[in-house]
Amino acid sequence: MPVTLTLSSKLQEALGQDLADELAEYLNTVVATSRAELRDVMDLNFARFTAQLDQAKAEIRSEIATLRAERIKWMFLFWATTGLAVLGLSW
Repeated sequence: MPVTLTLSSKLQEALGQDLADELAEYLNTVVATSRAELRDVMDLNFARFTAQLDQAKAEIRSEIATLRAERIKWMFLFWATTGLAVLGLSW
């Protein structure tokens, strides 16, 4: 949403209409440029943040997969030893 800068009537009288219009145009250009630069910086920061977030998600998924495999291994060991113990007691 562009904002047009207008100078006060006292400043316009002191500078003259042409100079006051030129100053207002210059300030509007500076504001527009600053907003564009800020938007670019924020877009870059957002892109970097989403990349870091995607990397963190991948690391977490990898860790979950590793933990799942460990849990399955230990569950198998528990049930295998329990089964052997039950079979050993029944003989």
